[in-house]
Amino acid sequence: MAEFWEESFKEKQTMWGFEPTDSAIATTELFQKKNVTNVLIPGFGYGRNAKIFVDNGMLVTGIEISQTAIQLSEDHYGDMVKVYHGPVNDMPYDAELYDGIFCHALIHLLNKAERAKLIKDCYNQLHDGGFMVFTTISSQDSAYGQGEELSPNRFKTPHGIELFFYDSESIADEFGEYDLIEAVEIEEPVKNADNKSSQKFWKITCEKNID
Repeated sequence: MAEFWEESFKEKQTMWGFEPTDSAIATTELFQKKNVTNVLIPGFGYGRNAKIFVDNGMLVTGIEISQTAIQLSEDHYGDMVKVYHGPVNDMPYDAELYDGIFCHALIHLLNKAERAKLIKDCYNQLHDGGFMVFTTISSQDSAYGQGEELSPNRFKTPHGIELFFYDSESIADEFGEYDLIEAVEIEEPVKNADNKSSQKFWKITCEKNID
């Protein structure tokens, strides 16, 4: 995984541009309403989704497996954000508790044990009353079923990427014990790419109970 993303960022650089995803925009609006002040972004990449949080007065910390992506982020943002270098499997990277966590298009790249650890680790780094939002590919997306089937809903694509496609049942199973409050299917436009159709994603929101 580390080698794949390092080579991808070396070759394609800022491949998605710097316009935030629609889900990042929606999450920023939620975080503003809930007075979120500090945000953790696992799977930070080069920070395409970071600036919208920063521009709305939030402190942003990232976790990113590719050193090249981190350098691209530093070139663009300077010291506006702090990014830890390493895999999300090694969370936590600090003892900080965050008001909000936004994890875009990462969890579906992990196996079952890794997904469970990521969800638990993110939940454990939330303040009471904090929110974590995950976006992940849906079993209704056109990519579902393409490539070698590794296990139910999990496929190795022709490009060699392993993807787990979520449905409502797997969301309830994996997020249910972490104060799941909403899971909605969304159309996530593929920005900075001509003639590519939107992807079908889930936006999954959990609010950590105070009690």
